[in-house]
Amino acid sequence: MRLTIKYFGMLAETTSVSEEQLEIESSSVAKLIVKLKDKYPELNNLDFKIAVDQRLVSNEDHIHAEAEVALLPPFAGG
Repeated sequence: MRLTIKYFGMLAETTSVSEEQLEIESSSVAKLIVKLKDKYPELNNLDFKIAVDQRLVSNEDHIHAEAEVALLPPFAGG
């Protein structure tokens, strides 16, 4: 399954990419996180949220084919 992964803020700086296409076998958020942390070990030291098609998701959620996934740094309201 092909996903579009977008990185924002310090996550884009850490990975040195703002967007990439990624092929994954599984459709769970948790397995995607493992794959991303294997590819970019620096992510292990950072907090971030994941959004799929502009909706925040949890690790237990599933990702559909052709989804747009965003890695979002911590943010504060005000």
